Amino acid sequence: MKKELTDLLDRALRSDWLTPEEGVALFEGAPTADLMFVANQLRRERVPGNKVTWIIDRNSNTTNVCIANCKFCNFYRRPGHDEAYITSIDSYRQKIDELFELGGEQLLLQGGHHPDLGLSFYTDLFRKLKELYPSLKLHALGPPEIAHISKLEGMSHLEVLRALQESGLDSLPGAGAEILSDRVRRLISKGKCGGEEWLNVMRAAHQLNLTTSATMMFGHIETNLERFEHLVAMRQVQSEKPVDSKGFIAFIPWPFQDEDTILKKIKRARNAVTGDEYVRMIAMSRIMLPNIQNIQASWLTVGKQVAQICLHAGANDFGSIMIEENVVSAAGARFRFTADGIQQSIREAGYEPQLRNQQYEYRELPANIRQQELDRSSMIVD
Repeated sequence: MKKELTDLLDRALRSDWLTPEEGVALFEGAPTADLMFVANQLRRERVPGNKVTWIIDRNSNTTNVCIANCKFCNFYRRPGHDEAYITSIDSYRQKIDELFELGGEQLLLQGGHHPDLGLSFYTDLFRKLKELYPSLKLHALGPPEIAHISKLEGMSHLEVLRALQESGLDSLPGAGAEILSDRVRRLISKGKCGGEEWLNVMRAAHQLNLTTSATMMFGHIETNLERFEHLVAMRQVQSEKPVDSKGFIAFIPWPFQDEDTILKKIKRARNAVTGDEYVRMIAMSRIMLPNIQNIQASWLTVGKQVAQICLHAGANDFGSIMIEENVVSAAGARFRFTADGIQQSIREAGYEPQLRNQQYEYRELPANIRQQELDRSSMIVD
């Protein structure tokens, strides 16, 4: 291996801030085993112990009406479409009751850029849900939706986020990041906020001490350099957060899902990300983001076996069993887990499963899941 790569690996082990160009050099030149080794060492420093976390939540949608026209999305419907909907309170009741019965406490609530749904729609909805379910955690919307609401209302990101927080928003997902290069965004999601506005929404959220997550959807029309510029931008925003703010509590990269998407048909973009490439990106995420504690493997898009390998390549979180998920699944993601299945997969990889909440605080297993675990152990002993 070239001395340049060896030096970069040594610097990575010291948690040096690598440039985008240095990240590309490592990603393209270093053996997978070396990247995994370094990332695993860093993971053990930042998240000591043998536990891998997971969460029970439900990913529901406020509406499928959207005017952003993202070329990778099969979920949205234009205003006036026969299949357009806005989720009713009765539907939320059914979904949340089921979530609680299955041991979850968090609703991941997202939707589209609906041209007629302004701030009051979301504040009224959040207040109503919290009135009905005081213990419910709302992990809701995302920077593009915040930017959209801000434009509709003529308000700042900070003002919109504060109003949402006061009405019940607990944390902000990292939705809609895709790749933060405006060249890429003009081609795949022209109707969404630009990369810098996405980052500015997160800066505002961190000022309000709203916990956020960061994401990246890769493997379509971006260059490797644009991937690593994306990581460096996330790292920079995290470095700016107030001392008492958690900022980006986790980073979740996943490969583009291409089934029946306009992006595949028009731009000829294909999901050509191999298992090895995904493992390398997980490792490089850990290396490039020394100030973000948790790295999540996206089993939903890459499957159980690849996700398990990622636990030895810098990832320390296995994400959610996702009681409901509509957007990524509409583009081809087919993998599913039960609470028992996700825990067993973590054990098979050599780790101890640990249920968590969105703040990455440990939760005890709910009684029904704990009983399932005891029943399963009894069957094994017998």
